[in-house]
Amino acid sequence: MQNIRVRFAPSPTGALHIGGARTALFNWLFARSQGGSFILRLEDTDTSRSTQESAAGIIDGLKWLGLDWDEGPDIGGPLGPYRQSDRLPIYQEHIEQLLDSGRAYYCFCTADELSAERAKAAEQKLNYRHNCPYRELSAEQAQELLNSGKPAVVRLKMPESGSTTVHDLVRGDVSFDNQLLDDIIIRKSDGWPTYNFAVVIDDHTMQITHVIRAEEHLSNTPKQLHIYNAFNWQPPQFAHVSMILAPDRSKLSKRHGATSVQEFRDLGYLPEALINYLALLGWSAGDEATLLSINELVEQFDLDNVTRSAAIYDMDKLTWMNGSYIVQSPAERILELLYPQASSLGWWSKPDDQYALQVVKLVQPRLKTVNQFFEQAEYFFREVASYDEKGISKYWRQDGAAEILSNVADIIEVTAFDADSLEAAFRQRAEHMRVKAASLIHPTRLALTGRTSSPGLFEVMELLGQNTCRQRIQSAQRFVAGL
Repeated sequence: MQNIRVRFAPSPTGALHIGGARTALFNWLFARSQGGSFILRLEDTDTSRSTQESAAGIIDGLKWLGLDWDEGPDIGGPLGPYRQSDRLPIYQEHIEQLLDSGRAYYCFCTADELSAERAKAAEQKLNYRHNCPYRELSAEQAQELLNSGKPAVVRLKMPESGSTTVHDLVRGDVSFDNQLLDDIIIRKSDGWPTYNFAVVIDDHTMQITHVIRAEEHLSNTPKQLHIYNAFNWQPPQFAHVSMILAPDRSKLSKRHGATSVQEFRDLGYLPEALINYLALLGWSAGDEATLLSINELVEQFDLDNVTRSAAIYDMDKLTWMNGSYIVQSPAERILELLYPQASSLGWWSKPDDQYALQVVKLVQPRLKTVNQFFEQAEYFFREVASYDEKGISKYWRQDGAAEILSNVADIIEVTAFDADSLEAAFRQRAEHMRVKAASLIHPTRLALTGRTSSPGLFEVMELLGQNTCRQRIQSAQRFVAGL
C-alpha cells in the first residue's frame, strides 16, 4: 500500500489567506483520511519578498486552525531541510546533473535581448517562444563565457513539438501544446533555482505522492512534468482545486471581507467554523449536512468529491456557521476568548469571573461572532448612557409611560429577584392594569438596557440585580418626566 505524503508549501511573502488555508486544509484532510503524512514546506527563495514575520504568521495561522504537520521547518523530519533557502546545495547538485547529461544548458541572453524578442513577437501577433542561440553550445564554449564573467541562467531543453498531458485527479486529462513552452529557466543568474525547478526537486526528494494545490498552478504542471522526465522520475499525482471567487464572481479581494486567517480570529470567528466553511468551498460531503466536525470531515473527505467549478465565497454563510459553533461551545471557552479585551476595557479583572460567565451564557445564543459580545452585553458592565431613539418614541412618548415605570418600580421593590418570580409579577401586574404584559416589558427593557432588543428581560433583570434595576428605573423615570 502506498504511503501517502502530501505537502502545503506556501511562500512566506504575506499572511495566510483564505485560498492558502483551504489548500492546506484539503491536503491535511487527505493525509489524515488516508493515514498519510502532511508536510509543511516554506518556499522562501524569493529573497526580496520573503520574511521571517510572514513565515511565523503562516505557522501561527495553521496552528490556530488546528492543522498539525508531521514534518516541517519548526519540527524537522527525515527529508529536510523544510525551508527552500536551506536547500540550495541540493538544487545545485541537481542542476549539475542536468548540465552534465545535456538536458540543460547555459543561456547568456540579456534581459534587453529577451524584451526585444517579445516586442517583435507581439508586433507580428505571434505566440512568443524563446529560441535560444546558446542551446547547442558545447560545455567548453559555455565555460569560456562563464570564465569571462558573462552572466547566465540555466535552461531546461524542452520538446519542440507534440503535447504534454497532465492527468489531474480533479480535472481529468488536460493537454498543453509543447510549441508554446519555452526552454524554461531552472536557475536564475543569481544562482537561485526558479519556482518550477525547486518545487520538483523538493517534491521528489521529500517523496510527495500527491500534489493538491490551487487551479492557478495547473499551467505550471507541464513544465514541471518535463523536469521530472529529465531526471527519469515518476511524478506525483496532481489535483488542482477550483478558484475561490467573490459573490459577484470577481477575484476575491479584501473588500469582500476578511481574507487572512488572523483577521478572522481577531474578528471573533472560531477555528472550527472556518475549517468547516473552507472544507465546503469546492468539496461536497455528499449529503445535506452542513455543520461537520473536524473528525467528520476526515472521515468523509475524498478527492472524488472535489468540484471543478469555482467556489463562491459567502461571508454570510460563514458568519451563520460561526454563530452555530458559538452556541455549541462551552461558555467557559467563550469567556476565555473574551478575557483579554474585556480586561483591557475594565469589564472584569479575572479570567474566571462568575458574573461575566453568567452574562456570556445569557448572550451567547445571540452571537454570530465572539466580538459581538462587547456591543450586545455592554449594559451589564457599564451604566446606560443613552436610550434608543425609536424606543423612546414608541414606548415613552405616550400617555401612561410614567405610570408603567412607576408600577415597574413597585415590582422591583416587592418581588423576589429571580427570573421566574419577576415574570410572574410582571404578568400579574399587567393583568391588574388591564394591559398586555408587553406594555410593561418593552418600556422596562429600554430603561434597563438602553435598547429595544436584548435576551429575555427577566433573565437580564436577575443578572443585573435589584439595586441596579432600581437605579436604572429611577433614571428612566426622570428622563420620561423631562420629555
